[in-house]
Amino acid sequence: MAGLRLIVGLGNPGAEHLRTRHNAGFWFIDALAQSEGARFGLESKLFGETAKVVIDGQPLWLLRPATFMNASGKSITAALRYWKIEPEQMLVVHDELDLAPGVARLKFDGGHGGQNGLRDTIRLLGHGKFHRLRIGIGHPGNKDQVTPWVLGRPGTADEALILRAIGEAASVLPLAVAGNFADAMTRLHTARAP
Repeated sequence: MAGLRLIVGLGNPGAEHLRTRHNAGFWFIDALAQSEGARFGLESKLFGETAKVVIDGQPLWLLRPATFMNASGKSITAALRYWKIEPEQMLVVHDELDLAPGVARLKFDGGHGGQNGLRDTIRLLGHGKFHRLRIGIGHPGNKDQVTPWVLGRPGTADEALILRAIGEAASVLPLAVAGNFADAMTRLHTARAP
């Protein structure tokens, strides 16, 4: 399988959204950029902020859509076209209600599972054939509480668990970048349980 050329973190722009659960994708991509000493710059034609990093000898674009979550696909499809990258060479990092805080899972293809950034991306691509990194944020227990939950900030314990999962996911990234997704999944999915 082809390796990665683009990693997209999903989230909402603006200081008021910075530490919310819904911005777990931004948390990941910001941590990655920081660890690689990369800075994001606004790229208006891509409707987002971009940075370039090298992971295990492979150059890689990072993208933070500056659209709101529901319009993430606009930025993602513009970046894929501009850099001539196939969707299969992309990893989209997003928050996941169906996973507990402290859990991160890699996945290829599938539906959007109610995640609006994925929904918009799949709508514009016409398919879901791209890699995802799902960062667990837990579920509030009642579907009527989902919106305030995802747009709210996690408590200290949950935030620490989310950050730990991000660190564990980052540690298997070189395998994914090289196209070795099976080993990356095995290592990440068998990491110690929270």
